[in-house]
Amino acid sequence: MDYVALGMRIRKQRKLMQMTQDQLSEKAGISLSFLGHIERGSRKSSLETLVSLANALEVSADYLLQDSLKIVDSVAQSQYSSSVQSLLRELTSALREE
Repeated sequence: MDYVALGMRIRKQRKLMQMTQDQLSEKAGISLSFLGHIERGSRKSSLETLVSLANALEVSADYLLQDSLKIVDSVAQSQYSSSVQSLLRELTSALREE
């Protein structure tokens, strides 16, 4: 997954909404430090955190993940066992349906 693209999209939406990192982190229920790492792409977030951020930013999780999902598709086909590939395909499909 491309965490840098995800972080850039979160930062872009936050700025469009004229929110500070402090305001977004509070609204999403995460620490300011963790939000900074997410925006830089240096830390992974859980699905729960991603949904909290999407809700706080008033966008869909699919919007936040749109560039990252293409990478998941290609990685799923090359590196992982068939059961993990299947799980990644299901998750990707579910996120696209939101």
